[in-house]
Amino acid sequence: MGHGGDVVAELTADHREVDELFHQFEVAPPGSEARGRLVAALTIELVRHSVAEEQYLYPAVRKHLEGGHSLADKELADHARVEHLLKDLQHREPTDKDFDRLMVKLRTEVTAHVDDEENNLFPQMRSNVHAAVLEDLGDKIRQAKKTAPTRPHPAAPTTPPANKTLAPGLGLVDRVRDYLSGRGQ
Repeated sequence: MGHGGDVVAELTADHREVDELFHQFEVAPPGSEARGRLVAALTIELVRHSVAEEQYLYPAVRKHLEGGHSLADKELADHARVEHLLKDLQHREPTDKDFDRLMVKLRTEVTAHVDDEENNLFPQMRSNVHAAVLEDLGDKIRQAKKTAPTRPHPAAPTTPPANKTLAPGLGLVDRVRDYLSGRGQ
């Protein structure tokens, strides 16, 4: 959940964790309980990651990058598509006929988003934002992931200040639900 380093290193490490979870999903037997557990793990990681980006990365993109508002809006639209897919998956069992189809769509969306961030957004951040700011953002991202929700909340606000106010409360409720249900254990 926390890897260390600046914001780009932190988020890139998260991307590799998600890649590994998708790989584990692919090699798990279709319809298996393992696939259900992996979708829960993917959901937890993707939601925490997205919430942290929405709280800290995208406001920094708006502030520091030329065309930052449109870049951040595009990234938020990517998040919305992923979050809706996660919400759909939350109500499916690995044996449901559309489960694998939804997972293919999720992987396609996430892969495109990751490629865009790593090949476009992150290099712009490295080129245009002071290293001390990137380090500070990395710390803030790590802290945000600790209290972020673990379940999709597509109707929740995605921009500050509302997201910074509501996310910790939603995160607490989600973690209690996870603890009681054994999800993500």
